[in-house]
Amino acid sequence: MDIIKTLAEEFKIKQTQAENTVKLIDEGCTIPFIARYRKEMTGSLDDVILRDLNDRLTYLRNLEEKREQVRKLIEEQEQLTAEINAALDKAKTITEIDDIYRPFRPKRRTRATIAKEKGLEPLAAAILMQLINTPAEEEAKRFIDPEKDVSTAEEAIAGAMDIIAETISDDAGYRAIIRNLSMSGVVTVKAVDEEAESVYEMYYDYSEPVKKIPGHRILAINRGEKEKILSVKIEPPIEAIYKRLENKIIKGNPYTDSILKDVIDDSYKRLIAPAIEREIRNELTKKAEEAGIKVFGENLKQLLLQPPIKDKVVLALDPGYRTGCKVAVVDGIGKVLDTGVIYPVPPHNKVEQGERTILTMIKKHGVEIIAIGNGTASRETELFVAGLIKKAKLDISYIIVNEAGASVYSASKLGSSEFPNFDVALRSAVSLGRRLQDPLAELVKIEPKSIGVGQYQHDMDQKRLGEALGGVVEDCVNSVGVDLNTASPSLLSYVSGINTTIAKNILAYREENGKFKTRRELLKVSKLGPKAYEQCAGFLRITDGTEPLDNTGVHPESYKAANKLIEICGYTPDDIKHYGLKGIGSKVKNKDKTANELDIGVPTLIDIIKELEKPGRDPRDEMPKPILKSDVLSMEDLKSGMVLKGTVRNVIDFGIFVDIGVHQDGLVHISQICSKYIKHPLEAVSVGDIVDVKVLDVDAKKHRISLSMKDVNK
Repeated sequence: MDIIKTLAEEFKIKQTQAENTVKLIDEGCTIPFIARYRKEMTGSLDDVILRDLNDRLTYLRNLEEKREQVRKLIEEQEQLTAEINAALDKAKTITEIDDIYRPFRPKRRTRATIAKEKGLEPLAAAILMQLINTPAEEEAKRFIDPEKDVSTAEEAIAGAMDIIAETISDDAGYRAIIRNLSMSGVVTVKAVDEEAESVYEMYYDYSEPVKKIPGHRILAINRGEKEKILSVKIEPPIEAIYKRLENKIIKGNPYTDSILKDVIDDSYKRLIAPAIEREIRNELTKKAEEAGIKVFGENLKQLLLQPPIKDKVVLALDPGYRTGCKVAVVDGIGKVLDTGVIYPVPPHNKVEQGERTILTMIKKHGVEIIAIGNGTASRETELFVAGLIKKAKLDISYIIVNEAGASVYSASKLGSSEFPNFDVALRSAVSLGRRLQDPLAELVKIEPKSIGVGQYQHDMDQKRLGEALGGVVEDCVNSVGVDLNTASPSLLSYVSGINTTIAKNILAYREENGKFKTRRELLKVSKLGPKAYEQCAGFLRITDGTEPLDNTGVHPESYKAANKLIEICGYTPDDIKHYGLKGIGSKVKNKDKTANELDIGVPTLIDIIKELEKPGRDPRDEMPKPILKSDVLSMEDLKSGMVLKGTVRNVIDFGIFVDIGVHQDGLVHISQICSKYIKHPLEAVSVGDIVDVKVLDVDAKKHRISLSMKDVNK
């Protein structure tokens, strides 16, 4: 297989793009670096395509390795023929290669191998090739041998049938036919106990075509089966399968037809069907997991790229009933100014004491915004805060912050090392405040799959999920850029080319030598060599260093070109530091000519211009701002037809969950997202989007709110 050609065809890109991308990957370049600084080589492929291409490259290389391994194994058995060679060359999946190797794979002792030991292989061959011109019993009498435990003609025929059944099962062509036909089957689901109540009741008597069943249903029924609540089967078109096999195998010999029909039935039911069903179930699960991982990844990306609320003093509350609400005040750069505990909610109800504590902190530290975690006792805490704002006539807003994963951080080694003198809940309060100020910088401290913006994440391949989500975090961190002099080791470790060890070494260097003055100084950091420097330098920012370009996304390898461009356009490097070169783009009339003059590609020129126009730019600033509140709604306030603003908290296959400020997120079913048909909600919305919704129905008992985004303004 020509892997480069295959990648080019599958991704619909030029062969040179595929070839260059593979070369860069093999040289140890990271995906963010390739996407940002090697656009000329890749034809400006984005990080999503590059990651998919990298995954496919790994699969194709494993496929080639498997192909050659099987070829060698068959050759060692001296059974490699031109036909097998051609079949191996043609195989496009590992499953196809496994099918080809099946007849040659060393087997445990089976009914067929036992029959072969009894000398029944010639009889099996005669029946399968339909060369018998007399009743099979007459032919079988020649193979009676009590010493080999073959006492009758019937026993000889039974042994021959076992050999033929295994031969049919081992045939790659027959398996391909059965596999393809089985894909036209139906997934059927039944309850193990129809009387038992569970969340899986909609699947107690359920069926759907294999080709149509969506991924989220596959993951749901898999979980139900694992919990022993559901039983799941694939029901293939058996009649069509038997007909195809009979047409392929039976040639119309009256002495062998009935035997071969029985053999086909036995081979299919005993040897082939269970394996094919496992394969199809595994394939459905794998596709469902990949789709789920993509949704999780997209949601995570939007969550990480939520706009920061910068330079605000935040009072954060981690709500709780018995243990009280933990309070933390953090300044504009996340430094903890004050902490405490209040008990304004049941069972304590110390409202006045809580009000005095919060008011004191607000006045003492100049608090500008209050953050409330959305977990246990959030509703009651929100009522307390809204009441205090109104009662004290405070010019302050509050916001509900998704605290998913905050407890994971609080109990982690990182949390305890950052705040060794704080208890777990107090660390959560600090984390919530910082999460509001800079979601990306705080969320990178948590394992991505613990952030909770997917569905059925615990039912997926955890290794694959972790790798995919880690890639999403890496792309987000590098797209925003990282301040080299303030970033935590957690944030630095996601920067292209920097691992956990190097991140710690950067921190140690910073503590010993003070702030970095230039990017070049990175080369003095232990274990950060030229290759790592090449990969990371462009993504690290120095806001007040000696080189103005160090506060931009311009890579050091392009400084010469950038400085020449600045000179051509009549600016000086110091102008970047003071104003940003806002008009520089309009001064470049002919990009091709200018790029040629600077000895760079046009994509690199365009990127340099963007960076010079707005040094230190943060792409998150262009995202919709979070909704700030000063009063509170309850489910009882909701009426059908009411139109509200909300924040998309989660996107799943069948709809989206929207926070409309009543503590219970409402569901917008996929059919209610927009007027046109969409296959997936992500085509229309993303996590963090601010949307207008109309209330369709409220079920207070079940805590369910049905919303619509269609015709909201009508």
